[in-house]
Amino acid sequence: MEIFSGLLSGFDVALTGTNILFAFLGALIGTAIGVLPGLGPAATIALLLPLTYVISSPVTAIIMMAGIYYGSMYGGSTTSILLNLPGEAASVVTCIDGYQMAKKGRAGAALAIAAIGSFIAGTVSIIGMTFFAPPLAEFALDFGPPEYFALTSLGLLLAVFLSGGSIIKGLIIICVGLLLAMVGLDTISGKIRFTFGSTGLQGGFDFVTLAMGVFGLGEILYNLERKLSTDLVTSKLGKIFPTLKDWANSRWAILRGSLIGFFVGIIPGGGAVIASLTSYAVEKKYSKTPEEFGKGIIEGVAGPESANNAASSSSFIPLLTLGIPGNPSIAMIFAALMIQGITPGPFLITEHPDVFWGVIASMYLGNVMLLVLNLPLVGLWVQMLRVPYGILAPVIVLFTTVGVYSVQNQIFDVYSMLFFALVGYGIRKLKFDPAPLPLAFVLGPMVERSLRQSLLISGGDPTIFVSRPISGTLIGIIVLLIVGQAFLSLRKKVRK
Repeated sequence: MEIFSGLLSGFDVALTGTNILFAFLGALIGTAIGVLPGLGPAATIALLLPLTYVISSPVTAIIMMAGIYYGSMYGGSTTSILLNLPGEAASVVTCIDGYQMAKKGRAGAALAIAAIGSFIAGTVSIIGMTFFAPPLAEFALDFGPPEYFALTSLGLLLAVFLSGGSIIKGLIIICVGLLLAMVGLDTISGKIRFTFGSTGLQGGFDFVTLAMGVFGLGEILYNLERKLSTDLVTSKLGKIFPTLKDWANSRWAILRGSLIGFFVGIIPGGGAVIASLTSYAVEKKYSKTPEEFGKGIIEGVAGPESANNAASSSSFIPLLTLGIPGNPSIAMIFAALMIQGITPGPFLITEHPDVFWGVIASMYLGNVMLLVLNLPLVGLWVQMLRVPYGILAPVIVLFTTVGVYSVQNQIFDVYSMLFFALVGYGIRKLKFDPAPLPLAFVLGPMVERSLRQSLLISGGDPTIFVSRPISGTLIGIIVLLIVGQAFLSLRKKVRK
């Protein structure tokens, strides 16, 4: 009954005029960002972080940011199907069969099943979140410093293992993020460290400048070197609504994708990309016609699109209940909450129930808004694809610079952003995945603080991490992951 009463109070918050407007704006911006190649939710939320300083209501700001994140999952399918160019990383798999359907004159059916599958999956995931998040928050109340150290360490490790790139490169990026997080005031001893005499660094690097530099300007610098083709495969979408045969072929793919996405999204470091890849592999394995995958089969669109949308919703669970961001976009939302003076975690549901339940309730509304935005307005999104990136880039640079400066009215922040832009550009040029960087930066203070607090409690005895049941279990999982990964790497070398 507490869950239902909490959800009702959440709808009271979400259904105010201001919050409905910002939920719609978030869904609209998210869809547009998903459609436009070269941009993504992490970069967009980073660019809009300065807005959180002027939005008085924390729940309003988070409702908009959340809408941008899950809205981009909807929009990403449009470019994947029509251009064979994923607007969002989670839509990479959709290109395989979605583009082939478009070439066959069935772009409308592919877009429709992607939108409807996303709506069903998003709703399933939000329902799961409604009933799963509160018990997890209660469980997390038993967490102390050793448990938080083990959990954050596990989250960082999973972010590396599941990123899909080189593990060594991922670990390097994690270390860079942790080092950047250590600059400034030591929260335990109160000493200033790693500032090299700079007064501007005494408060540490600002997350807004890092995020806007790495994911805003850094992304733009990298994209300017690439040719982002926006030649539509077809000017005719065909019939918008899927046939009965399409429904029959897609229904189980949508259901399986919803469940896969929900559980993968909960895992720190999992996210929508892993969910969509897993869903595609599952659909191909259980299909009666696996040879048709890659040739324009509708299950290859329905499953992955359902999975990435379900994962985008369920990834809020570790954020709201444990205070652990699972991917770069969620890390940006974590920062937005901190800017508003709200610490996400197990106490959020009791200290700020309006934020906790308001965000969840807004996701039900946002999901309906996205269905309306994506089906009737397909033609509008198609026209947006014709906007040259050379026009978008200068506009983004302008807003980025003004946004960073407006946070504290300090030119030092602009210089910091330029530094991080070069860092972000260098990371991409060297084929590193930038995703672990904001996660490490956000989790860095938590990792350090919980480690040092744990050792203070135990008098310097490291066995405290394995002697307590929860932290011991998490440390055991970490060891198993490392050993398992080492075994797999060794086996690959032996086979070669």
